[in-house]
Amino acid sequence: MPSKMRAGIVGVGVGIPEQVLTNHDLERRLDTSDEWIVTRTGIRERRIAPPHVATSDLAAQAAMQALRNAGKTPDEVDLIMVATATPDMPWPATACLVQAKIGASHAAAFDLNAVCSGFVYALWVAAQAVETGAYRCVLVIGADILSRQLNWEDRSTCVLFGDGAGAAVLVPVEEPYGVLSGVLGADGTGAPLLQVPAGGTREPITPEVLAQKRHTVYMRGREVFKFAVTIMGEVSLQALEKAGIPPEEVSLFIPHQANIRIIQAAAERLNLPMERVFVNLERYGNTSAASIPIALYEAWEGGRLRKGDVVVVVGFGAGLTWGACVLRWAY
Repeated sequence: MPSKMRAGIVGVGVGIPEQVLTNHDLERRLDTSDEWIVTRTGIRERRIAPPHVATSDLAAQAAMQALRNAGKTPDEVDLIMVATATPDMPWPATACLVQAKIGASHAAAFDLNAVCSGFVYALWVAAQAVETGAYRCVLVIGADILSRQLNWEDRSTCVLFGDGAGAAVLVPVEEPYGVLSGVLGADGTGAPLLQVPAGGTREPITPEVLAQKRHTVYMRGREVFKFAVTIMGEVSLQALEKAGIPPEEVSLFIPHQANIRIIQAAAERLNLPMERVFVNLERYGNTSAASIPIALYEAWEGGRLRKGDVVVVVGFGAGLTWGACVLRWAY
């Protein structure tokens, strides 16, 4: 009897801007310090995209690297999903722009916005598309240029975020490999806690809006922190239970890179030592939907992911949204 086919990641890639903005750079323009930022967040530097680079540019770079690492060509891709909260433009979808940039002329394309949870949302949706046989080669990309949505006078938010993109190629793989489970969630009553209030149909851009900087990130940090500390561990345990895998069998835990204290709390909830937790937060800050795929790439490139490893990816974000997937690494 043939093995059941699952959706497995067979290639990962990144698109990372060259410009580095350190905490010491921020000290020169804000009432803050390297010590203050590191102590509270774990972040030491972040990458900033230059003015001529858009989200689709970083996404396309990540996509091409992921395809090369997977041994696939753009012609073989039949679906592109871009998780982003910072599209090139309101419409068309950034995924369509990526499709054109990489020459994936046979692929359907659409965007998904769950903000920092976006890659996990997209990964789980893509896994279903592959498992049902609807698609054979899906390109999942998380990409954001949040530096364009920041109020650079607000030290409580602008020190947190950076720019980047990460991509993964999903194809059918035989059991026991592939995406084993996923759990997604949302609580729209928490929308006011983390948002960009203006720029949509509720509050279009006006001179008054620009003067008040309501087109930039607004966050009630304490409430978001409390939510994240609870949800990251809980949803990871739910996904592991759904997959029938105990936490002690997790080879690598890859959380959304938002805050070191949130990451440590999630690891503690799973009773995982930090040696089995991947952290690159200090070099990139919070890159929103890009943080998990960038971490996946760096873990793979650094030899911390081997075929057969059990991996948990988990994120939380504005919405409020959250999600976790359990994978058995396929390559």
